[in-house]
Amino acid sequence: MKAIIFDMDGVLVDTMPSHYEAMKHAIEENTGIELDRKTFYLLEGMPIIEMAKKILELKGYETKQAETTGLDIIAQKIGTRKKQIFLEMKRIPESFKGVKELILENLGDCLKAVVTGSSKQELETIIEHNFGKGVFDVAINGDEFEGKGKPDPSSYLAALKRLEIPSSNALIVENAPLGVQAAINAGIKCIVVLNSSPLLPLDFEGVIINENIFADIKMASGLLKDWCCSSNYDNRAIP
Repeated sequence: MKAIIFDMDGVLVDTMPSHYEAMKHAIEENTGIELDRKTFYLLEGMPIIEMAKKILELKGYETKQAETTGLDIIAQKIGTRKKQIFLEMKRIPESFKGVKELILENLGDCLKAVVTGSSKQELETIIEHNFGKGVFDVAINGDEFEGKGKPDPSSYLAALKRLEIPSSNALIVENAPLGVQAAINAGIKCIVVLNSSPLLPLDFEGVIINENIFADIKMASGLLKDWCCSSNYDNRAIP
């Protein structure tokens, strides 16, 4: 049996603009720094506090407040505020074009898993709204791996264990460099779908080859269907 493991945010559903907006406002409120989209997308997958701290370091945030309070405390405040803003949005994102057809109709011979850093409540609400209950054989949320964001492979390894298949029989669909690195660290083959991301293939240089990067999930659906449904499909086609 084979399995496809999907990252959720930015792969199945268009949540990333809302996450970016929330983080952008939280950082600006606490530091005055303006967060650009590309920096945020490059760091996607990190635990929120770790991401906030990394952004401050990249932006050279050096003020008396940082010296006296410490970046860790400021990052904690940003993380708390980001979560608050995101919840206040009360948005349930829609799936990307072609995703419902792929998940509900074209991968019948494959096990399907979804792995996300989002909370259990967010995961269940989004998946039920877009796909219905019981569509995914395994669903892993960020509450299970608090503080262990990508490139830590823990969540993907847990999915593999619950699916009860070897790594050679799994394929991960990601949208960010840290997610690809997590797949590599887990020893699982991976492809990238960019969807609405501002990232380019060049941003994945040294992490994954261009042939395994697709403009959107609809463009990748043929490969996913063939890999999933054909017993003779060569895994080496996804190096």
